[in-house]
Amino acid sequence: MRIAISQVKSSSKAEIAKKHQHLVFGRTFSDRMFQCEWNPDLGWHQPRIVAHQPLAIAPSANVLHYAQQVFEGLKAHRRVDGSIALFRADKHAERLDRSADRLCMPAVGPELFLEAVHTLVDLDRDWVPPVGAGSLYIRPTIIATEAALGVRVASNYLFFVIAGPVGPYFPKGFKPVKIFVEQQYVRAVPGSIGFAKSAGNYAASLLPGRNAYANGCDQVLFLDARERRYLEELGGMNIFAVIDDTLVTPALSGSILPGITRDSILQIAASMGLHTEERLVSLDEIVKGIEQGDVTEIFAAGTAAVVTPIGSLMVNGTTVEVNHGRVGQLTQTFYDHLTGIHQGTLSDDFLWMTTVASKAKTGKVPAKAKRTNVRARKRPAKAQVKAPAKKIRPKQATRR
Repeated sequence: MRIAISQVKSSSKAEIAKKHQHLVFGRTFSDRMFQCEWNPDLGWHQPRIVAHQPLAIAPSANVLHYAQQVFEGLKAHRRVDGSIALFRADKHAERLDRSADRLCMPAVGPELFLEAVHTLVDLDRDWVPPVGAGSLYIRPTIIATEAALGVRVASNYLFFVIAGPVGPYFPKGFKPVKIFVEQQYVRAVPGSIGFAKSAGNYAASLLPGRNAYANGCDQVLFLDARERRYLEELGGMNIFAVIDDTLVTPALSGSILPGITRDSILQIAASMGLHTEERLVSLDEIVKGIEQGDVTEIFAAGTAAVVTPIGSLMVNGTTVEVNHGRVGQLTQTFYDHLTGIHQGTLSDDFLWMTTVASKAKTGKVPAKAKRTNVRARKRPAKAQVKAPAKKIRPKQATRR
């Protein structure tokens, strides 16, 4: 599908460089955006790149009243060889369509998704921060725009993509955070839309998140809706724990977002020979395990923050310290491995990175974007994994 590209005044490299020096997550945006409409007769049509600007929708638009909306979040990284590449963009395209299906919205499809993202990032490539200084966060979104009241599936939609340079998600960067364990409110329930990346799920996390901040914590951890007993996820990240030398994360239950970073860590762990488990993880097991020394690390993972060490949990008003409040060895390993793949300092053995080619000015980007082939150039360093203090059982990842 050919993308129409409007003439847009670009910020100067000096202006962009100045903004790169003071990045606050989600506050700075690039010069352009992508837009494309859908209706039953034409499907997705009029794909275009325009200036980053406010949207014009009717006050009766479905999205404003009945929350038919889904979105994604992925990143473009500047690499040590000078290229710009996306991390697992194909998986983000797949997840957007799964979310859209749950909310009765039309699928965008991988071809249009990748064309839109690649074209926008190419045109605004100067906005991608230098290696190690951040990344370009990309937000593809679908909203229902039909101007009509009444609870029903809309007949008109807008797919748009915006982007902006970001630094660390947490202001203090890669340092242990304090997590508030929420035991009153829940994020999602089984059979609902917890697995979809939709605005409603995040709206439900705002009050618990505010309570967490009021208690001196950086984020909130939700428990399951049925028993308020089992770990689910943070306000915007999946959670992992190292228990008896095994990497453990809550199993996907339908109320947990299937994180792309979560899946990446499980694959990296399996390639390292680490024993992994996806299962029910109770709060009691975590607290007792910390006290007895069986739980040695806890960390969170997601696109925005990549990997974040958890230094303590606040449970019923009591602070439970994890690993003496320090960054765990495996936590550091996964962070270094993922950022190494992003930046091209480690080999991309999983072929997760796709290079953003300089073709946007033609208005056409190949449907299948070229994957970064690190082995065709000077090979980056192979990932070096330090063996943890305790022996890790060399088993394949098990899924429960």
